[in-house]
Amino acid sequence: MRAIAGSTAALGLGLAVFLWRTRQIAGTHGVGAFSLDDAWIHLQFARNLALGHGFSYNPDIPVSGSSAPLWTLLLGGAFTLAGAHPALAQALGIACTLLTAWLAGALTRRWTGSGDLALLVSVLTALAGPMLWGALSGMEVALAAMLVTAALVLRADERELPAAISLGLATLARPESILLVPLCWLSGPPTRRRALVWGLPVAACLLPWVVFNLVTVGSVLPGTAAAKIEGGLFGALNGVQEPLVTTLRDRPARYLGEWAAWLWQVDALLPLLLLPGLVALGRRIGRAALLPACVLLVHPIAMAVLAPYRGPGFQEGRYSIHLLPLALVVAVAPLAGFRRESAAAPAPDREGPPRVGWPSAVTARQIAALALLGGMLWALPAAAARHAWAVQNIERMQVDIGRWVASRTDPSARLALNDVGAITYLSRREVIDVMGLVTPAILRHRRDGETGVLRYIEETCPDYLILFPAWFPTITSMTERFEPVYRVHLDHNTVAGADEMVVYESVWSRWRSAPQDCPGELARGPHSGRGK
Repeated sequence: MRAIAGSTAALGLGLAVFLWRTRQIAGTHGVGAFSLDDAWIHLQFARNLALGHGFSYNPDIPVSGSSAPLWTLLLGGAFTLAGAHPALAQALGIACTLLTAWLAGALTRRWTGSGDLALLVSVLTALAGPMLWGALSGMEVALAAMLVTAALVLRADERELPAAISLGLATLARPESILLVPLCWLSGPPTRRRALVWGLPVAACLLPWVVFNLVTVGSVLPGTAAAKIEGGLFGALNGVQEPLVTTLRDRPARYLGEWAAWLWQVDALLPLLLLPGLVALGRRIGRAALLPACVLLVHPIAMAVLAPYRGPGFQEGRYSIHLLPLALVVAVAPLAGFRRESAAAPAPDREGPPRVGWPSAVTARQIAALALLGGMLWALPAAAARHAWAVQNIERMQVDIGRWVASRTDPSARLALNDVGAITYLSRREVIDVMGLVTPAILRHRRDGETGVLRYIEETCPDYLILFPAWFPTITSMTERFEPVYRVHLDHNTVAGADEMVVYESVWSRWRSAPQDCPGELARGPHSGRGK
């Protein structure tokens, strides 16, 4: 009960700091406002699900455009029951974060036998900047962290079947979670029966998603992964070539460094305590705890070698937050070996002068616990400011443009975008994703760079382009074909892909006074017009 009360109070404190800073910097209370445009992608899928359009981005056109389908489905269910309110994503995120903090405390008690350390980890989890960011981000990370931590608690209780189911569901929230499956299997006798216990539930969870990916995208991975992966094994399978030394040496070393830097940003003591924590778990429990905890070492290397995209610390650790509660549990494991009370020390010599030492109420465990807590509190204001600036960026750019499109363009206008989240959700327009996340047909064109993207635009004839000029300098310089009509510039950009986003009206826009013929329509013939 202490862990539950402590983590609830800590989460309330952390959220208050985040929302206060958001109000200061972004000028909004932060409810229904998000720090990533990707949150609006989930909301667009969820609204279409709730309205009966299926798992689609443009209504009734199925597409696998989410690497976290479980979160998308959960939002769809919430929208069906309560209406399409963006703040529901934050309510679910906060609930998942609170449950994660409780579960982290439960795992600590099982691995260390200490109620005091369980309370400490619950509070640290609830106060961690990335966990608070995840709670308010509208993203899947809080759900993934909850399911991963639940799986580890179930494994500690030797309830392997429900643990495997939890990991299968976690993989549908953050695909990186699958790394825990072989480690959990190896944490016990590596028998065929246990392989089936761990493998079959995970496969059953993933099979519908893989089939949907194959049908809609033509790949076992969703369109988001196919569009983003920058190299590695899966990149090679998709035609992305890179030197072997990059895959096996340079990128793993860089990702390990970024992983350590991200942990240090969360709490300066965290990266220093991981290796001692793993040693302590190995000595206290053995491989039943040690091997699952070793995912903290495997994670950055696997990211680098298998399916790299940016790094472990990218966007507040978006691809790593699901392991943060585990990292905190491992970090406190060495403290279980400290004496609980200073009274356990030898009694002082009654003869002779009094010894000078620490006050009797202070123990080594308490000192270490206070240092960890102090480090987390020290990092909290900076984390809140980063979140607030990210919210300001998204509200000022993508949300503002989405509202402009909704009020200034015809409802049947077709848009070509490089950020498809808030603009699509708020405008309710048909969209073409020039990055390929929800428009997989463009991916083969993107292999030819900007020339290929232009070719696809000419084939599909969008009325408006909304792009970062810095990403598409050739296309956006063609002002004789794409006329700039609205622009947003960020003076302090921390999260957007570029400082400026511009709305361009194409010369073949159906709402121009004298629209020109679109090359794609000319190629398709006289009866292929888009109509008005």
